[in-house]
Amino acid sequence: MRFALFCSALVAAVAAAPQNGASGGVDLKPFQANTFKTIPFDDDKAKKGQAAAAAGNLTFSHASQNAFAVGVCPRRIEWRRGSDSDRRAFVSAIRCLYNRPSSGRFPGSGNRYEDLVSVHQQLTPNIHMRPTFLPYHRYFVAVFESLIRDECSYRGPMFWWDETLDAGNFRNSLIFRNEYFSPAPQRTGNGQGTCITTGTFANIQLNLGPGSGRQRHCLSRAVDESLTAQCNQNFVNYCNSFNNFNDMAACNEQGPHSYGHNGIGSVMSDVYSSPGDPVFFMHHLFVDRMWYRWQNANPGARMYQIPVSLDTVLSSLGLRGDVRVRDMMDTRGGFLCYEYDY
Repeated sequence: MRFALFCSALVAAVAAAPQNGASGGVDLKPFQANTFKTIPFDDDKAKKGQAAAAAGNLTFSHASQNAFAVGVCPRRIEWRRGSDSDRRAFVSAIRCLYNRPSSGRFPGSGNRYEDLVSVHQQLTPNIHMRPTFLPYHRYFVAVFESLIRDECSYRGPMFWWDETLDAGNFRNSLIFRNEYFSPAPQRTGNGQGTCITTGTFANIQLNLGPGSGRQRHCLSRAVDESLTAQCNQNFVNYCNSFNNFNDMAACNEQGPHSYGHNGIGSVMSDVYSSPGDPVFFMHHLFVDRMWYRWQNANPGARMYQIPVSLDTVLSSLGLRGDVRVRDMMDTRGGFLCYEYDY
């Protein structure tokens, strides 16, 4: 849209400017009102995770081999293993969604990408801290994949991000280069976030959040490496050392999952509107991979293990068709068809 009047241009400039703080900082308080709940990871848990890995008990490091048959479905590729051209095409397809108009069926959404954010924002109370957390977010990532393929012509591989390789050093990860997901500035010395103004996702303006509200704000980050350090292999091993779904899922959600969100900070730390940061999906691919490895370590006992009815409906509010929990349990079960490269 072109702004013909000076006053309209001024309003747009104010909206695009960094907000709520000296030196262009972003006030984190509105985002921190709804941060992700975490559990501590202490030395005893670390030792258990190391022991489980040493014993080969349901855990896998980035160097391990698949413990099950592969080649049935396309593989999701770890970010570092992809070609530069595929990585650029992937982020371009995501940016394409920001540039497409909203369907008009999602209140407050300013573009097609924010249709996704609206779904997550509306359903947040029903898809977190519940047994459906993992299957729902597996479905949500599948909806995202459908959008970039069907509406933005992406034809390359799906990627995932092995955060254990960047634990404690997210800001220097390959994924946060300008040409990919744009930089991830650290939380400022006076405790503020920073609007993203360079790279693929420069100057993105969000209309949904913080929380369940609708307030125009910039895409911002505020990395805290003391939190990202918890996205480490020992914590992953510890979570995947549990034999039952409830313990594993709670550890996953409140462990590496929550620390990743809160560690990137600002928009990503808000439970409701965190998908406003496009790295959300890379993070949830990491979370899904944790569950995938846990399931496939003992598929006979774990593939369909969950304490809710497999006929429980998962909805994207019309963004794509509803599914049932059973459809999301086996990634090679017919409805879904994908594997992870390790």
